[in-house]
Amino acid sequence: EVQLVESGGGLVQAGGSLRLSCAASGFTFSDYAIGWFRQAPGKEREGVACISSSDGSTTYADSVKGRFTIPSDNAKNTVYLQMKSLRAEDSAVYFCAEVSQWFGRAPNQNSANVYGFWGQGTQVTVSS
Repeated sequence: EVQLVESGGGLVQAGGSLRLSCAASGFTFSDYAIGWFRQAPGKEREGVACISSSDGSTTYADSVKGRFTIPSDNAKNTVYLQMKSLRAEDSAVYFCAEVSQWFGRAPNQNSANVYGFWGQGTQVTVSS
């Protein structure tokens, strides 16, 4: 059974940094795509970033380009969301999602429908 566990959320001041982790288990950690999404109260879910293990390609929402990156550590079966220069509008619950047997370039970061498994989320709060 595929399991995704997010961690690393918390409270940070505007301008600060956080690194979220998405620890994956239950599938062979190759040929996957993993995406990060976020949802703030009263707002729709937003795709933030995603990565394809096939070619290492990534996609990012315009709102986070230059501030967020999505590195992976296949030895640890973990994908990260490295966030810097955080803003109050980055406050949300952050989720990771996974699709296996993904070959080729990373999907658009908003393509939530391609993912079959989701984590429970981790809260990020940025104080201004």
